[in-house]
Order: sequence, then structure tokens, then C-alpha cells
Amino acid sequence: MNNKNIFLKSTIILILGGIITKILGFVIRIIYTRIVGASVIGLYSLVMPTYSLLITIATLALPTTISKLVAEGKHSNSKIISTATLLIMIINLFVVILMIISAKFIAIHLLHEERCYLLIIAMSLTFPIISISSIIKGYFYGKQNMIPNVVSNIIEQIVRGVLIYLFVPSIMAKSEILAAASLFLFSFVEEVVSIFINLLFIPKNIKINKNAFSFNKGILKNILNISLPTVSSRIIGNIGYFFEPIILTNLLLFSGYSNDYILIEYGAYNAYTMTILTVPSFFITAISSALIPEISKNYLKKNYANLKKRLKEALFFSLLIGISYSIVLVFFADKLLSFLYSTNLGLNYVKVLAPIFPLFYIEAILMSYLQALDKAKITMNITIFGVIVKLITLAITSLIHIGMYSLIISEIANIFIVVFLNIYFTYKTTKNL
Repeated sequence: MNNKNIFLKSTIILILGGIITKILGFVIRIIYTRIVGASVIGLYSLVMPTYSLLITIATLALPTTISKLVAEGKHSNSKIISTATLLIMIINLFVVILMIISAKFIAIHLLHEERCYLLIIAMSLTFPIISISSIIKGYFYGKQNMIPNVVSNIIEQIVRGVLIYLFVPSIMAKSEILAAASLFLFSFVEEVVSIFINLLFIPKNIKINKNAFSFNKGILKNILNISLPTVSSRIIGNIGYFFEPIILTNLLLFSGYSNDYILIEYGAYNAYTMTILTVPSFFITAISSALIPEISKNYLKKNYANLKKRLKEALFFSLLIGISYSIVLVFFADKLLSFLYSTNLGLNYVKVLAPIFPLFYIEAILMSYLQALDKAKITMNITIFGVIVKLITLAITSLIHIGMYSLIISEIANIFIVVFLNIYFTYKTTKNL
């Protein structure tokens, strides 16, 4: 099978799997949201920036890193996996201990919500198992075998739905905090199932035994050379996301808004607005995941014509999907929100952001392309600049009494800055090939 067929097949498999996963995810989110209500969703939304930051550190961008190393074929796959596993377990040990020690401080002094303490403890327990799962998924992405990840993702969602349907109503009757924390604990079970499913697809020639569990210095160096710039970029982005509710909460409280208003509106923004806006993300994730090993192989072989062609194809499909979906949102966002969540909370935010989001959809494509060309440091610098702009904009607009629209304006500023800088450096890098 030629490269074009592999790329298209990988993309199509991921998109079809993504559609099924997204539909299941939507149904599950609707069920969960209707069971627990806006207050619990608000609690969950408050800790999600902390979760995103720490899971980025815990996983060390390994799906991208492992995918690139496996695709290049310079090292033994078993040595790549074993070296990555030992490295990630050491990192996770420190992250989990740190979170257990600092959870109360984050909840009370940064998020101003003591009830978030249990959620932070619960989420920290999921990091090691998610990290192991990410290594295995990265291996299959690198082999351009998307079926294991698609199957495991679908089964994950089914397990999640069953757990929520069976246990959340009774947990909710006892405690809102436990109902919010249960989602993180369910994630632990889901990832165990995902690992088991993926292991069924591991070729028999890959053997992880006691001799394999040792650091290979050469592979370790390669992992760090790829992952550190990539994860640094994501960490910077997640640091911005981490400080987002902290800055927003403190400055809106200072401006006279109530804690209840902030909790409900921020919960609506994350649970409804961003969920509706990012529906096409599974298409974009599928294209990006298939693009990285394809670009890496073509770059290594100096097949620059094919490399440029893949980039154009990825951008074309991403823009086509993004623009089409944004048009749908402009005219039918109210009906979508009402149908899916039986609410219009967050509708005004959707209408403002929808015309901007086609740019957001191509961001992942451009960053994946640059990372595959070993330009992760460029994407890191772009992310740093975008985060600085977003947080400064958020701080200023939060003081002029426009409520949650301060967050909307800062999001728009970030999208424009990050996407146009990525376009500039993508053009500059590609032109020189």
C-alpha cells in the first residue's frame, strides 16, 4: 500500500471512529449534565484547567513523541516503549505526590472553592494509568495502525456511559462533590480497559520483560529532545488555562460579581459553549494524528513534494469542516443547545465565537506539521506569546464590568495571535524545503 493510501486510510479510520466516539460522548455528557445540574458542572469546570496542566506534564506529550520515533524506525519498538514507560512512571510519582500535598492550597487559595479539594485528589490518581495508555496509543499511531485506538476509544466511552448510568444518580443523592469526583475515578477504570484492549493488538515480536525495563540512553535522549519542546508548548498553554479561572474568579469578584454568577456562567461556558464549538475537533484530531507520522517519514526521506501535498490536504479538509460547521452554528446554535442539553445557557457566547472558530480548527494541523519537522521550539514560543496575550487581555477586560465576555474576548485574541503566527512560520519553513 502506497503512502497516500496509508495516510487516507488512517485518517478515514480515525474520523469514523471519532464520529462514533463523539456521538457516544455527547449522549453520555447529556445524561451526566442532566443528572448532576449546573452546580456540579461548575465545580468540574473549575478544576479542569488544573487537570489539563498536570496531565500534560504527566504524559510528557508521549503520543506525539512515540508516534514520531516509531514512524522513523531508527530504534527497536520494544526499547522505545520500555524506556518511555520507566521515564513516565518516575515523572508520575513526583506529580501525584505534589498534587496530594498541594490540593488543599489550590482549592482554597487559588480556586476559592474548598469543595474542589476532593476532585483534585481524585484526578491525580488517574495520571499514571493515563500515561501508560498514552504510550501504547503513540506506538500504534507511529505504526499508522489506527484500529486499536479507535476500538479502545469506543469501548472507553461505552464503559464510561455504563458507569455514569449505574452509579452517578445514587452518588448524586449522597453528595454533589462525590458526583463531580466520580468522573475522574471512572477515567481510571476506562484507561485500564483501554490498555487491555490495545495490548490485544500488540504484535507478538514485541516482548516487555525484565531485561527490557532499563533506560536506553540514546532513546531517552531522543524522547526528551522531541517531547520537551512539545510538552513545554503544551504546558505553557495549560498554564494559561490553569490561571484562567483564577484570574477570572478573583477579578470578577473584585468587580462586584457574585461567586454563584461566576460558577454558573463559567460552567456554562465550558460545559455548553466550548462543547458545542469543538464538535468537529475529532475530525481535526484524526487528521493531525495521521499527519505526524506521514510528515515525519517524508521529511526523513526528503520527499518534500509529498510532504507539502499532505499539508495542503490536511488544511483544506480542516477548513472545509470548520467553515461548514461554523455556518451551522451561526443559524442553528439555539436548536442544538436545546436539543442536546435542554438549555440555552452559553448561547450568546457561541454566537460570538462561532465565526472565529474555523481558525481554531487549523491550529492543531499547523502545530502538528511544525512538530513533525522538528520545529517544536517554534510552536512553544508561539504558545508562550499567545498565552501572555490571552491572560493580559483577560485581566484588563475583567475589570471593565463585561462579565464572562472578558473570557470570550481573550479567547478571540489568543486564536488570532496563535494561528497567524503558526501560518507565518509554516509558510517560512515549507518555503525553504
